[in-house]
Amino acid sequence: MPIGPSSPSSLPEPLLRVIEARHHDPFEVLGRHAVDADTVVVRAYLPQAERARINEAGIDLTRVPGTDLFTWEGPADQLQGRQHYQVTWYDRQGRVETRHDPYTFGPLLGDFDLHLFGEGRHWHAYRFLGAHHRTIDGVEGFQFAVWAPGAKRVSVIGEFNNWDGRAHPMRVRGGSGVWELFIPDLAPGGLYKFELRDGGGNVHVKIDPYANAYQERPENACILTAPSTYRWGDEQWLARRAGYNWQHSPLSVYEVHLGSWQRDEDGNFLNYRELATRLADYCVEMGFTHIELLPITEHPLDASWGYQATGYFAPTARFGAPDDFRSFVDTLHKRNIGVLLDWVPAHFPRDTTALARFDGSALYEHADPRQGEHKDWGTLIFNFGRHEVKNFLLSSALYWLAEYHIDGLRVDAVASMLYLDYSREDGEWIPNKYGGNENLDAVDFLRQLNTVSHEQHPGSLMVAEESTAWPQVSRPTYLGGLGFSMKWNMGWMHDTLAYMEKDPIYRHYHHDLLTFGLLYAFTENFVLPFSHDEVVHGKRSMLDKMPGDAWQKFASLRLLYTFMFTYPGKKLLFQGCEFAQGQEWDFDAAVDWYLLDRPQHQGIKQIVADLNRLYRNLPALHEVDFDSAGFEWIDCHDSSQSVLSYLRKSKNGKQIVACAFNFTPVPRENYRIGVPFPGYYREAMNSDAELYGGSNVGNRGGVVAEPISWMGRPNSIPMALPPLAGVVMVYEPDESVDTDTDTAGAVKPKLLVASPTPTAAASAEDSGSAAGVADDGAGATPAAAAD
Repeated sequence: MPIGPSSPSSLPEPLLRVIEARHHDPFEVLGRHAVDADTVVVRAYLPQAERARINEAGIDLTRVPGTDLFTWEGPADQLQGRQHYQVTWYDRQGRVETRHDPYTFGPLLGDFDLHLFGEGRHWHAYRFLGAHHRTIDGVEGFQFAVWAPGAKRVSVIGEFNNWDGRAHPMRVRGGSGVWELFIPDLAPGGLYKFELRDGGGNVHVKIDPYANAYQERPENACILTAPSTYRWGDEQWLARRAGYNWQHSPLSVYEVHLGSWQRDEDGNFLNYRELATRLADYCVEMGFTHIELLPITEHPLDASWGYQATGYFAPTARFGAPDDFRSFVDTLHKRNIGVLLDWVPAHFPRDTTALARFDGSALYEHADPRQGEHKDWGTLIFNFGRHEVKNFLLSSALYWLAEYHIDGLRVDAVASMLYLDYSREDGEWIPNKYGGNENLDAVDFLRQLNTVSHEQHPGSLMVAEESTAWPQVSRPTYLGGLGFSMKWNMGWMHDTLAYMEKDPIYRHYHHDLLTFGLLYAFTENFVLPFSHDEVVHGKRSMLDKMPGDAWQKFASLRLLYTFMFTYPGKKLLFQGCEFAQGQEWDFDAAVDWYLLDRPQHQGIKQIVADLNRLYRNLPALHEVDFDSAGFEWIDCHDSSQSVLSYLRKSKNGKQIVACAFNFTPVPRENYRIGVPFPGYYREAMNSDAELYGGSNVGNRGGVVAEPISWMGRPNSIPMALPPLAGVVMVYEPDESVDTDTDTAGAVKPKLLVASPTPTAAASAEDSGSAAGVADDGAGATPAAAAD
């Protein structure tokens, strides 16, 4: 192609399209091209350049008058056979830039990668989309790729080209809609974005959806990152996790918002590495097996708590760099604490710099607002029927599991994905092809997400926040389920809190709120969640939900936690709930740790720690959480006294735990419950123990069963049920028991073998006992399942 006339307006169309920044394949014009067997032409488009030359050959390039296009035509051998030459250019201020010409490098993306991506089956699309440090033909630089099928031109912009979209236009790869460009001589740490020209000629500046790091808000440019050199030290953890028998293991999750868990003395955020050390120490102290992080995917607005993500492949810069987050996970794994991540595929924000109308069209979202908008949240809904969108989300999920060793994902707002009419009135939604309200594309996506995640990362957990009666959420896909590992038990949480918020004098009218949950408790693999959602937006703190005076509030909260830790299902508590935070959660301030200077709050913290250890060390409380074989009512009908009692049983049936709960402030002496076997029942937990701030009404360490038939069982035990308290009695058939007589003449069992933990200072002989289970002193490992 000749250079053309001197008038820009009369240049050949391909050259004119480059000059006007609207060419879909600038390689057609720029770079080196053969004119004939011996002659080549070199073209470089250099905005703001005053003059330019080809370095190695000492060839001066000629400016096409009236343009920033520089050319040279001459003998091919004058380039000394160099495939990749350097261009040096000088701007009007005399600054000099020397770079390899990016338009001498051929296509780098493989056809197979593009094919799989187009079919929605490329599990690791993040490895070729985005920006990646590469060495091509001995030249270092960054390879850029972005999916934007509706764009007419896409450019890489950044500090290296003064954010000028004319400088580095990309080429589109056929009908894939993927644009690519290798820019040589770029170093890690630089900033970049994409500039897109849509079909209407409008220009949009967007962040890279696949970027691995961003600036800290309010800035939002993407950061060029080199491959991580972080050296992991969690090999043993990952090996154990692969064989993790989580269904029959203790799983107690501490839900954390990193921005408000702890801060420094000046109220500033802590770094990932410092947070890791503090969290690991705290979780080991408290007995939690896992933490669950509110979303740490990059997001622009603190007030969204991370739920309006713009960077699906980048940990937020608020707390450090990507390798800092790797260290965070590694540190917790080394302390035998698992890390779950809150992940949000249900919606994304409307920020004009991110995914919304990415290439000028409804690309990631549905065009029709009846399918593509969440009015409640002011966000957009992913188009799960589009292969490339589905691939984006699948790749994001696998990215966190693979690149950051995350142990599982809690998938947010699953119900909003499953139902086309979620939070919509008639006429505001479009039925599926069968006329129903099920989002069939979202169902297919979730099944694929769970299948691939479990296949690629054995032992990882996929947990659904799903609030409806959609069947088989946590059942395998080959049985027609959605394939999640577990599901949050929102019904149990709502009913239990509704009951506990009522004045005890009225609770007997609402007894069914506590018993109804057992009708469906084993239809799913449930997690019992007291999460962040329950302590915000006027719902009050967990402590403040409890009725009555201060003593009753703390007693009721201890009772509630005892009920939770003995009820079938895995456990989750949000930060601050474990020591009775007084106020609602504030995302913009640290938790009120000063409250631990007060005995009542210290008592709540102690009972949660002891409940965690009790739960972890008694197989009956964790081995059979998802099957009715592990649970049996003793009495669910005593509504008149607001008392509940049930048995928990281990997998082999050898361990029996009897649990009784008094939901009134009236102590009940000699309350008799039926038990299956004769022998000694040790009081392993009493939430009314003085250690926890209770009144110390209890059973002097334990009770010997009497051969009195009760509640359909051949034996029974007379118990002291403290006010607003739960009591956990462990059957010990081989326990040696001696008896003596107290001053009142009552027979008093004396425990000779087992004893309360060192932390449980209340005397088991005198009255209310604390957790009488040996402390193993560490977080539960994935291999800690007792068979």
